[in-house]
Amino acid sequence: MIKGLLRFIIAVIFILSGFVKAVDLVGFSFKMEEYFSPAVFNMPFFEKFALLFSIIVVMLELFLGFMLLLKLKLKFTLSALIVLCIFFGFLTFYSAYFNVVTDCGCFGDAIKFTPWQSFIKDIVLLAGLIILFILYKKEFRKKDSYGYNNDRKESSGKFKYYILGAFSLVMIYIMTQGIMHEPLIDFRDYKIGTNLKTEKEKINKNPSEYKTFYSLKNQKTGEVVKVNQDDYIKETQYWEEGSPWKIEEGKNESVLVKEGYKSEIVKFKIEDPSGAEITESIINAPKAIVVFSYHPKEVPADLLQKVEAKVNAQKGALIYGVSTDPNTFKTIKNAMMDGTGIKTIARSNPFVLILENGKIVDKQPAKDYVK
Repeated sequence: MIKGLLRFIIAVIFILSGFVKAVDLVGFSFKMEEYFSPAVFNMPFFEKFALLFSIIVVMLELFLGFMLLLKLKLKFTLSALIVLCIFFGFLTFYSAYFNVVTDCGCFGDAIKFTPWQSFIKDIVLLAGLIILFILYKKEFRKKDSYGYNNDRKESSGKFKYYILGAFSLVMIYIMTQGIMHEPLIDFRDYKIGTNLKTEKEKINKNPSEYKTFYSLKNQKTGEVVKVNQDDYIKETQYWEEGSPWKIEEGKNESVLVKEGYKSEIVKFKIEDPSGAEITESIINAPKAIVVFSYHPKEVPADLLQKVEAKVNAQKGALIYGVSTDPNTFKTIKNAMMDGTGIKTIARSNPFVLILENGKIVDKQPAKDYVK
């Protein structure tokens, strides 16, 4: 009873974790790119294979989790999940200890974990899998539970494989839709129906507060202390003339002291090529059509031409092309936004966002928009 319940709980966790990533594989690949970046593991060569790695990891997580749920090939399944959990544990520990990837994407955009929370989750899962392996060890010595000793076992075993096959086909369809178009289920803050103007107001009313902590070194004694910005100003010993205390360059930290309203929409900031912010004019317009591209150099010229022609035909709309390059668009106004911020809104490159008084009414890949 206990081992059956534990097996069910762990299997469901892996399936849910895999499912939210399967829905948004491109988003998970962005997270993989972070791990391969020079700032983390310094393996930029693998960045172009991030989507392939994401597919492999998610398929393993999904199918092994479902095999555990069905109690199929139990020794192999538990062994593989233990290895997978060790792999995840290494990534999350590295992220937490070195503070390099602040969100591992373990549950996609559905549930946000800090790096240390993710690491603890992986350790708990690993412990649970090891306990399961020990509890089921006696069964490993027996012939496979779904072997072909009799017609009943043969029928039961085949049926479970049919279920696994059907589950696999559904997951492959969901993953393909997310890669070719947009996620079938949108867990992001930019889902259709979100009012950016309202979200901006909530953020402004309850902003997160940060304080700068200075790293100060005593030039006489070599002592190093961390002092927040308020105490630094109050304590004249740290900055008065002749003070032995000096700020260590590059070692200051910005620390969250009050968490406000959390929303990715805090990153929705659009500027014209001169650097003037135009976000308010876009979210206050009766209708705004914005074409986004986070990798403008990878967009085919004919697709860009088609999407510009179609948006220019929309009368009465405020139209902008937003990318990381001020010379991307030829017939519509260019604007700028951080590439990471653009990736947060949609996964296609390029894509079209349609707003009405700040409310997202449509969001499509450009290739679907021009059909």
